[in-house]
Amino acid sequence: MADGGSDERGTAMLLIVGFAVVLLIMAAVVTDASAAYLRRQGLDTLADGAALTAADAGASGADAYGDGLGADLHLDPGLARAAVVEYLRRVGADRRYPGLTAQVEVDAATQTVRVLVHAPVRLPVPIPGGPSRTTVGATGAASVGVDHR
Repeated sequence: MADGGSDERGTAMLLIVGFAVVLLIMAAVVTDASAAYLRRQGLDTLADGAALTAADAGASGADAYGDGLGADLHLDPGLARAAVVEYLRRVGADRRYPGLTAQVEVDAATQTVRVLVHAPVRLPVPIPGGPSRTTVGATGAASVGVDHR
């Protein structure tokens, strides 16, 4: 270089390649986040349905029919847990969400059933060095208490 200036031809190419890499990583992150979000939305629906089914099955009908609706219903934790297992089997949750786990909590004080579900999700575009699978979860709750307002 006779004029003493610097050669900038390689700098532009490096900048273009750098931006392309950043854009590809951003697209992968958005795609993976969308897949996890959609899986969680499905698990939300599943948890809500399981909680409603558990509350319905766990509340003893004798309380409502014998004492009338003036008294609170009482949840049977065993019936509620069995109802969740049956509901998940009936809707085919294990086929739709392989590796699904469910936990049922019955709060006798508030007459509430909480169902927590977790399932692994395979990320469609794993980032090199990052995980190719993760776990997402959702919680559904239902109560059988009478609102005395």
